[in-house]
Amino acid sequence: MKYCSDCGSQVELLVPDGDDRPRHVCGACGTIHYQNPKVVVGCIPVWEDRILLCCRAIEPRCGLWTLPAGFMETGETSQQGAARETLEEAEARVEVGDLYSLFNLPHIDQIYLMFRSRLLNLEFAPGPESLDVRLFKEQEIPWDELAFPVVRETLRLYFRDRADGGFALHSGDIVRLDGNIGRYRLNMHGSGGKEAEERL
Repeated sequence: MKYCSDCGSQVELLVPDGDDRPRHVCGACGTIHYQNPKVVVGCIPVWEDRILLCCRAIEPRCGLWTLPAGFMETGETSQQGAARETLEEAEARVEVGDLYSLFNLPHIDQIYLMFRSRLLNLEFAPGPESLDVRLFKEQEIPWDELAFPVVRETLRLYFRDRADGGFALHSGDIVRLDGNIGRYRLNMHGSGGKEAEERL
């Protein structure tokens, strides 16, 4: 950030009084510009024993498969955002159910909220950001062609819970290792604050 969005003057990066980290501060009007994580909301759209996935038509990870998800907009709830993203990416209408997974991605300042959802019908098609949209049974999931670790972990947890006969809320952190784009550590938060670490 170079200029203040309130008055147009140049900003400088400094630690304001009473704060503990650098912020962009306007020397002219005194505005402190806080930058916060982005919230990504999405669905696990289910029809019988199949899940709807979208093949991405945009970067990053163009040509790979994902659950329909995107940035939450102002003025909407997280459930409304998840339904909107599913309609935009897959032209699919869903009944949004319970929150299923919450993942923190601190290396890109994002929080993912994924909701269990039920497809209302079989009318779906690729939206502007998708090359293809398909229903997959568990054994058909293209595991090696999934776009993001958060999608892979959400699906892995979903199928495990489904096999166990009950769904729980899952939360965890996906942390990039040593700045390497292809290597991550998964910390799942469990009862009592315990974490299970896994290399992705």
